[in-house]
Amino acid sequence: MAEICCEEAKSTPAPSTTAAAAAAAAAVTATAAAAVAVASSALERRRRRLEMRRYRVATDLEPVAEDARAAKRQRLTRTVSGPCALSGGLDPELRPRTTPAAPDRMPRFGVTSVCGRRREMEDAVSIRPDFLPGAAAGKHHFFGVFDGHGCSHVATTCQDRMHEVVADEHKNAGSTGEEAAWKGVMERSFARLDEQAASWATSRGADEPACRCEQQMPSRCDHVGSTAVVGVVGPTHIVVANAGDSRAVLSRGGVPVPLSVDHKPDRPDELARIESAGGRVIYWDGARVLGVLAMSRAIGDGYLKPYVSSEPEVTVTERSDDDECLILASDGLWDVVTNEMACEVVRACFRSNGPPSPAAAAAAGPAPSSADADAENGTVKGVSKAESDKACSDAAMLLAKLALARRSADNVSVVVVDLRRAL
Repeated sequence: MAEICCEEAKSTPAPSTTAAAAAAAAAVTATAAAAVAVASSALERRRRRLEMRRYRVATDLEPVAEDARAAKRQRLTRTVSGPCALSGGLDPELRPRTTPAAPDRMPRFGVTSVCGRRREMEDAVSIRPDFLPGAAAGKHHFFGVFDGHGCSHVATTCQDRMHEVVADEHKNAGSTGEEAAWKGVMERSFARLDEQAASWATSRGADEPACRCEQQMPSRCDHVGSTAVVGVVGPTHIVVANAGDSRAVLSRGGVPVPLSVDHKPDRPDELARIESAGGRVIYWDGARVLGVLAMSRAIGDGYLKPYVSSEPEVTVTERSDDDECLILASDGLWDVVTNEMACEVVRACFRSNGPPSPAAAAAAGPAPSSADADAENGTVKGVSKAESDKACSDAAMLLAKLALARRSADNVSVVVVDLRRAL
């Protein structure tokens, strides 16, 4: 009987030992949970830092104005997709209208604008579909990328006003789309914006908040400027006007076609122009006008006149069935990504998400459905508008991510326009 009692005593664990083991297990569990929470929080913070602004336009909206302006030190960006996302929290011009648009009213494009490694966001993007109402030659869509320096107010002024000034000059000139007429329209438009930039400080209302450049002592509003690359896409032609080192590139049949040439101070013709005006190009961390500005043309920069000119170089390109896309971007992209690489990224996105290339479509022959059936199904030339929007949006974001991965030190703004169908 004693042996049985002894065995029972040996088989029953002591209460104090059980409690200690449970406490140790609870401590281990709590420590593991805390470690997981810390790791998840760190990953979430890193994801938010790398998040970019994406804009996607719903297929049933009226023309809207895409605003890629970021606030001071704005590093986190926002994704906008679909009519519900556009209906609140944005500028009134970005909100959907009650009247549905025609199937071919909106161009297909994608926009990405990110602060990157800069402390301030000084880029601005302007998208204005069908900005020439009543034009006899058909619908024309306005795309602009403006890269500010010194402050953001000149780029913001171009974003808000450039399309209006171009439309006004086009109306006054009675332009029919010829190269000489468009050249005059763009030159006068850039000159007007340059005058507005020069008078910006004196024309502002007293109730408007002070700009960053005004808070410096002394005020340096005339030390602020912006590059400008503007593309007008019409039914038959693409008009590009450029002043500065932003760039427009057309992908045609898989071959990149530059529609603008960067205005760098050491470009032979620009160097000769600067020196003939009495200026100098000093190499200080690269070629700079008077050792200050790394571009030879821009809107604003009154303290560097006449060496820095606002006169744009204008090209008028006839559209072709082989056209695939138009890329407009600030130098934050072009400093680290070649024209060929950028076009290849966009074409890869088109192959993955969008419609076939023009060559593939031609080899496949005419689509069996009629144009009316395509319009009723939300497609143009057999192309889904939703897929085209997604392809352009993905391409713009991938190009911005590629620039950041290649250690671009500037703001990065990219616009990708789908040219594979009638706009």
